[in-house]
Amino acid sequence: MTRRHGSLTSHLRFTLAGPSDAPALAGLRAAAARALTVQYGEGHWSSEPSERGVVADLRYAQVWIARRGADVLGTFRLATKKPWAIDVSYFTECKRPIYLSNMAVHPDHQRRGIGCGCLEYAVRRAREWPGDAIRLDAYDAAAGAGGFYSKCGFREVGRTEYRGTRLCYYELLL
Repeated sequence: MTRRHGSLTSHLRFTLAGPSDAPALAGLRAAAARALTVQYGEGHWSSEPSERGVVADLRYAQVWIARRGADVLGTFRLATKKPWAIDVSYFTECKRPIYLSNMAVHPDHQRRGIGCGCLEYAVRRAREWPGDAIRLDAYDAAAGAGGFYSKCGFREVGRTEYRGTRLCYYELLL
């Protein structure tokens, strides 16, 4: 994974989220959902997370925050437990997969390398876990981030439909 925006992401600081971060994370993810809905219309991406949902994530995963100073710019979730929509038959067999989900960058800070910085940090953390691969799904729609993941070195391994939602699966072998 190459850093395209090195100078813009060099001042990012990544912290493991705690319960006190739930309001900021729910706000960031809600802002991202609203921006996608304005741009692409209603879809599965339109649901706004609750603080309670963010706190629940903290019990089962590592939720990371990308900060610049006091500002919360981005977030992502890493877990060893497979998310509901992942069908493992599409992925390369490995012993220790890490699942990336709930990645979001605040709309005011998108296209500035924050997402790339989040993925670079996620890869570093997954290797330290230790993990053999990072797996994720993205919406197979204009609002999906599949092109972004491909540009960041993830390989598309399949497409499926789960409960009426078209998804693309991506992985990065570590």
